[in-house]
Amino acid sequence: MAGRFGNYREAGKRRADGDKFRRRHRKAFLTLVTLAVVFSVGVGITGAYAYMLNNKLGNIDKVDTDKKLKEEDRPDPDKGKALNILLIGSDKGKRLDGEVQDTSIAEDAKAAKWPSGKYRSDTLMIVHITANRKYAFLMSIPRDTLTTIYNEEGEPQGQDKINAAFSSYGPSGTISTVEHLTDLRMKHMAIIDWEGFKDLSTAVGGVPVTIPRAFYDPKQKIQWEAGKQNIEGKKALAYVRTRYGLLRGDFDRIARQQNFLRALMGKILAKGTMRNPVKLINTVSALTKNLTVDQAWTAGDMRGLALSLRGVQTEDVIFLTAPVAGTETVPVYGSIVRLDEAKSQEMYTAFRKDNLRAYLKKYPDDVLKPADEVG
Repeated sequence: MAGRFGNYREAGKRRADGDKFRRRHRKAFLTLVTLAVVFSVGVGITGAYAYMLNNKLGNIDKVDTDKKLKEEDRPDPDKGKALNILLIGSDKGKRLDGEVQDTSIAEDAKAAKWPSGKYRSDTLMIVHITANRKYAFLMSIPRDTLTTIYNEEGEPQGQDKINAAFSSYGPSGTISTVEHLTDLRMKHMAIIDWEGFKDLSTAVGGVPVTIPRAFYDPKQKIQWEAGKQNIEGKKALAYVRTRYGLLRGDFDRIARQQNFLRALMGKILAKGTMRNPVKLINTVSALTKNLTVDQAWTAGDMRGLALSLRGVQTEDVIFLTAPVAGTETVPVYGSIVRLDEAKSQEMYTAFRKDNLRAYLKKYPDDVLKPADEVG
């Protein structure tokens, strides 16, 4: 993509039919964290449908993440208009006997004590929306990253894998842990239940993915055949959760999750969804029933953000991963990931300066590979 990202287009896209792709996906909105608001301003949706969409938007579960965190322990708020949003992927939670718990994340967050060990969070992404609202960057943090964990009040609790933050200390502890790791202020937070991937894929009629090679996942007991597939429901959920049988384990799972979001975004933004009131309502319902956001993120703010992103094209949503130095096995923690500290600081600085395009000119191969190359 000469003139904007240096070699980014060759490294990250390699599309021969780029002009055709741009015409087909013009005016794409950011996915997942703003999908709920996209639907409230969907093209051609008026009257009763608009009322239903806005009503669903207002019913999203909320969590007060700022109640316990001390302002003096947090990074300085962004001085400009760029936004950092923490996106957390979680399961529904289980009791010690293995049964699904009947309380929600929002309800548990309001309790006197967070139910340590009930939830698992294997997905952490920082969504950076540039001040000019022309680009969005989604950066994944590997679940096994060894770092200092912070509790709900921003107090250090020793080192552990970063996914322990949500399990042990909930949404506020996760925000504090990520903010201390990156020195980036999280303006908002969104938690999507794993079931959301299943429900969303079904609502849009399946999501297109390519499996480069056949392999067997012994954990989920699924044989994946090579080739292009349209997946939905349980198979879509299995796709984003797979790491056994993949050549790079959890790193390939991260790539799969990002690839799924990219494909899901394209499917949702297709005319067949945005201009079909029934399909649109079903899609919004699938998202909102599996979504929890911070208390300060109002429906009005969501709609305003969506409107400001109307000019963003699908190709302007870029996926990358925190720089990794390597992996190793540590007796206390098992297999862990160590981030490349120097390169990570470069990336975090680019976030702070709202200049990730310059970072990608230097490291063009850091972006997510084309869809047909993702495991």
